[in-house]
Amino acid sequence: MTKRGYHHGNLRQALIDAALDLIEAKGPTGFTLSEAAKQAGVTPAAVYRHFEGREDLIAEAAIQGYDIFADLMEYAYQSGQPSALAAFEATGRAYLAFARKYPGHYIAMFESGISVNRTPKLSAVSARASQVLEKAATDLSQHIPADKRPPAAMFSAHIWALSHGVVELFARNSPGRASPFPADDLLESGIGIYLRGLGLIGPDDCS
Repeated sequence: MTKRGYHHGNLRQALIDAALDLIEAKGPTGFTLSEAAKQAGVTPAAVYRHFEGREDLIAEAAIQGYDIFADLMEYAYQSGQPSALAAFEATGRAYLAFARKYPGHYIAMFESGISVNRTPKLSAVSARASQVLEKAATDLSQHIPADKRPPAAMFSAHIWALSHGVVELFARNSPGRASPFPADDLLESGIGIYLRGLGLIGPDDCS
């Protein structure tokens, strides 16, 4: 091991990158700080200049993940404009795309047991992602008669839950669970059924 120690050019990010690799390979509780240090090429003692323990390191990985996630959600939302329906559907698909492209971050965010309220920074960045989906839901819900319109927060929470369920059960290789349908199709059809129930698309429209 190259003992670059405190002279490492970007030790903090190197440790986060190492943790992401280990999280993906072993799970959030399957590695030690010493392993992260070894993979980053530094001494174990150097880790404590930046992180008090493994949970602090995972929380920082989650913060970076939420930043990426929020940016991806915002890009999806903007890509669907000016159609409120297209923008909303795009944010739903972005959830699945993120889980596939950034599995280490996804695990740190949603499967590590780290509370989003652990730090103000983590709470704020996680809220930014959910606010994008709620914004898309707000836009789309304007097409529903006021007396039949669910609160935008409830609307977005339903889609978040649907997206998360599809990812966890069918896109993350959950042991013992299988579906004869691709995760993308499950998510698309689920969103379509939900939107039809609200009268936002016709019975023959595809989501």
